[in-house]
Amino acid sequence: MSRILVVEDEAIIRQSVRRLLQRHNFEVTDVDSIDAAREHKLPEYDLVITDLRLPGGQGTDLIELAGSTPVLIMTSYASLRSAVDAMKMGAVEYIAKPFDHTELVEAVKKILAQPRIDPAARMNEAQADSQASPAAAAATNSGASKPADQNGNGIIGSCDAMQALFRKINKVAPTDATVLIHGESGTGKELVARALHEQSRRQGAQLISVNCAAIPETLLESELFGHEKGAFTGAAAQRQGLVEAANGGTLFLDEIGELPLEAQARLLRVLQESEIRRVGAVQSIKVDVRLIAATHRNLKEMAANGEFREDLYYRLNVVELTLPPLRDRGEDVVELANYMLARACQRMNQPPMQFDAFAVNAIRQYQWPGNVRELENAVERAVILADDDEISADLLGIDLSPDRYISEAMRENLVDNNNAPEPESNPQQAQGDLSLDDYFVHFVLDNESRMTETDLARKLGISRKSLWERRQRLGIPRKKK
Repeated sequence: MSRILVVEDEAIIRQSVRRLLQRHNFEVTDVDSIDAAREHKLPEYDLVITDLRLPGGQGTDLIELAGSTPVLIMTSYASLRSAVDAMKMGAVEYIAKPFDHTELVEAVKKILAQPRIDPAARMNEAQADSQASPAAAAATNSGASKPADQNGNGIIGSCDAMQALFRKINKVAPTDATVLIHGESGTGKELVARALHEQSRRQGAQLISVNCAAIPETLLESELFGHEKGAFTGAAAQRQGLVEAANGGTLFLDEIGELPLEAQARLLRVLQESEIRRVGAVQSIKVDVRLIAATHRNLKEMAANGEFREDLYYRLNVVELTLPPLRDRGEDVVELANYMLARACQRMNQPPMQFDAFAVNAIRQYQWPGNVRELENAVERAVILADDDEISADLLGIDLSPDRYISEAMRENLVDNNNAPEPESNPQQAQGDLSLDDYFVHFVLDNESRMTETDLARKLGISRKSLWERRQRLGIPRKKK
């Protein structure tokens, strides 16, 4: 019988997981904190299931303590970025709460059926295969076709800003120049780093990606530069750092603006002298690494404020590539949405779907503060919730303003494009001066005799509940059939 340790601070979830696993003949021990988990000999268990955020630390803190015992991370802080970071640190799997019981049991059985792998090897594999990041996943070449990827780098984008970016990538990639990628969170910085690596002379070597914000500050120097045996408490053996592991290849440092000043000084030496010194070591080691860094912060301003080393900033900023936010990329957002929709349908074994005209207009008008990552999540959620092959604006779950989108839709005759006749209107109304309520009343009264409530709601880009509530407010009772 396999032994499983469950680490979860919420009692209801912890007890639910324990009972679920016990029903499937697993021997389960459950604790509520990192400190309580440390009291157990983790390597003696067959699997550790832990929440990501716990009293006393992060669930990923248990990965090293678990040794070869696989660690499955579960969290309500669900995002693909959290998944990538957890996998980079050696987790074997990631599951988001709330999860389906069958999904959890199947994940557990799958993990237990696999041979145990050293966590360091698992971490290196995840870092070298980091295209699973959300921004990269939005434009990777798995599954669906890539209609806009005419540059061979896996990035989708047809606007002028993206075309200019592609030209810069093609110029700088064959060189060993250090590159600083700037862009908002979720714009695809890691995908640009991969494109630079795969078009360089180092493409046969590893690309190792490190999220500087995901590694605790106390462990960061050891993770990047390695350590000697006995260098500090817990350093039971010599360990190679990630910079050294990238020797001959490319090192991508994401969120470099979060790097502590002490680590910045060490990194500066790597750029200046092409050498590193492990924590606790006396001798330096020569390395041949191309460095690509990324940030969403203004490093020049940080340097002026003493928050970032000015000499390191100028060493990093040999070539700067800027990724535009999704809201500034024009029709790229629709192109990306259609690509993601096709890919999500294929991944979930769903028949092909399409956005209705109101949804397309909402996608165009929404600001997408989370950029490509937010768009991908919205599309995936819509595919899951859709009842048929058409995606409405309501299913996207974004913060829409009905007055803004429906008025725009009316001006563009989107209702007519969906084979629904426009209500009769006077010349002033034909110029797009109808209020939202006027438009709603006219549209419902003209179409309710031949359309269902579901069809009416879909054409208006709202939910059935919103349709009912607006009927009540405006005094438009449903006609009895």
